[in-house]
Amino acid sequence: MKFPNKATNHIVNWLEDYLKKSNMDGFLIGVSGGVDSALTSTLCAKTGYPVQCIEMPIHQNKEQISNSSIQINWLESNFSNVTSNKVDLSNMFDKFLNVIPNTSNELKDLGLANTKARLRMLTLYYFSTINRFLVVGTGNKVEDFGIGFFTKYGDGGVDISPIADLLKSEVCHLAAHLNLPNEILSATPTDGLWDDDRNDEDQIGASYKEIEWAMNQNLNEINPRLSDRENEVKNIFTRLNLKNKHKMIPIPICSIPKDFL
Repeated sequence: MKFPNKATNHIVNWLEDYLKKSNMDGFLIGVSGGVDSALTSTLCAKTGYPVQCIEMPIHQNKEQISNSSIQINWLESNFSNVTSNKVDLSNMFDKFLNVIPNTSNELKDLGLANTKARLRMLTLYYFSTINRFLVVGTGNKVEDFGIGFFTKYGDGGVDISPIADLLKSEVCHLAAHLNLPNEILSATPTDGLWDDDRNDEDQIGASYKEIEWAMNQNLNEINPRLSDRENEVKNIFTRLNLKNKHKMIPIPICSIPKDFL
């Protein structure tokens, strides 16, 4: 990133302007312990308007909980306009498990992972409503518009997305520029939605650096100079981009001919 100060000021000014026009009172962010939510919450805090960070563990591993706490403590130490709440959703998720039919469907684990993300979205919008705060998205350009690596109506259910035009590498660069905690900067990217230790790269099949490379390639061109791994990454990107296209476009509307009405 050539001009991190300009990028920071641009996003902060955009956030301030949007908040004023929306006639809302502040920003609400789900903090996961990852660099995306850390950067987003910091940028919101720099506006000077109220920012509330919500921790929402669901049987989370200790490292993710620790990183969330580190980020929130750092924010509250550096910005007087930041407050936080912790809402453990583990019992709510367990109750959901108790009322749905038991099944061996191969997509059950994916369905439950998405359910966790959607429970968090419901929680954020509860706090959003009672505080009149905007729910701020933390997705970056690779996730949101490259491979659609988010849950529809889960972490994709937000009011605004201030870092959705930044690649993952740019997110990391800006986070380092703003001196975010080292634990956050060095954390392995993970959505924390699974019961095992799988991270984002495990799920995607490629690193964010590789996906960023693929986003800049001509996907319709056969390049004999590419390595086997580069071709594999291109295929991974193409497959996920097409598969998740429904997340990246507006909800389809069936248009009714006027003479039918």
